[in-house]
Amino acid sequence: MNEPQTSGIGAPPRVVGGVVPEAIGIGMLGYAFMGGAHSRAFLALRHLAWPPPLLPRLIAIAGRDAALVSEAAVRYGYERWTTDWRELVSDPAIGLFDNGGPNSAHAEPTIEAARAGKHVVCEKPLGRNADEAFEIWRAVSAAGVKHLCGFNFRFVPAVRLARELIEAGELGEIRHFRARYLQDWAENPALDTWRFRPAESGSGAIGDLASHAIDLGRFLVGEIESVSAIVKTFVEGREVDDAVEAVVEFSSGPVGTIEATRLALGRRNAMQWEINGSKGSLWFDMERLNELHVFRADGDRARGAKTVLVSEADHPFIDYWWPPGHIIGWGDTFLHELGYFLGAIAGRHEVAPYGATFEDGYRSSEVCDALVRSSQSKTREQISYRTLAG
Repeated sequence: MNEPQTSGIGAPPRVVGGVVPEAIGIGMLGYAFMGGAHSRAFLALRHLAWPPPLLPRLIAIAGRDAALVSEAAVRYGYERWTTDWRELVSDPAIGLFDNGGPNSAHAEPTIEAARAGKHVVCEKPLGRNADEAFEIWRAVSAAGVKHLCGFNFRFVPAVRLARELIEAGELGEIRHFRARYLQDWAENPALDTWRFRPAESGSGAIGDLASHAIDLGRFLVGEIESVSAIVKTFVEGREVDDAVEAVVEFSSGPVGTIEATRLALGRRNAMQWEINGSKGSLWFDMERLNELHVFRADGDRARGAKTVLVSEADHPFIDYWWPPGHIIGWGDTFLHELGYFLGAIAGRHEVAPYGATFEDGYRSSEVCDALVRSSQSKTREQISYRTLAG
């Protein structure tokens, strides 16, 4: 690998006896919530995962508001900024296009970046509906680049440990999956954000929150085969859904429930799930994300569940972090996710099955659409998944 240049004002110090990984240029679309979360993760990789598979170089950030995006470039450490995402797509120095923009800005920029040969990350939901998500998956897959849909909850250490326990047969036959994602910020009818405009968001709590629960159900239990749902809007004048309640059935046999709302007062970010099997159960709360609750039906007279603090030396992602017991936070899941994706780009592993590909993003959207159809028809909705073969 080439060592950094040492001449010129402000040049980095010469590395002696170490390894400098190959760099990859990052182009970020979106300077707000997700733009900040992803940028923080790229910056933290060099601090916590040295050497990373590829060294992120924050080249350019794009957004619609010149004043805000220029400020974000300084805050996050990008070399330049622009109000035209096409400049990121055409820049040969950018090898990874990260789309953290509104849902309406997911399709065209992501597809064009992939066609320009850039690997792509796109936040969830992949599309505003299943048709759009399928087209994004189809076009990006044809471009032959690596792709990741931003279901970052897969990269919570406790969630990954749960997957390992399930794959090892620790729970026996899986019978039930229950998930609810509750937030409380959307009560005010005067709120004006793209998340409440159907043309920009596609949906409300369904795409924003239920999509995460759906993806975790697929990640931990398997494919969802059918749904029966009630979708409701409570806030007068609002055009997107405020809440969804659904019963689901998995193709492998388990049944479950999925609930999502942004009107659960007092619940800031309560993504909670439970899985019951013939040999034991697991449950989890995102507001206590370092803990996984484990119950084994092993004849223990106490019959109590064990609360595991998922930060031991043999637990997932510990190599990034501190000694046992030193916990992490929500934002750190993006470091795990994007570090893993850089590993896929570097050829160390595939994106699937641990990372969510654009196929996963599409399949989540297919379930989201089925929730709406079921509520409208007041019937149970069977789900049919499309493939790229036709």
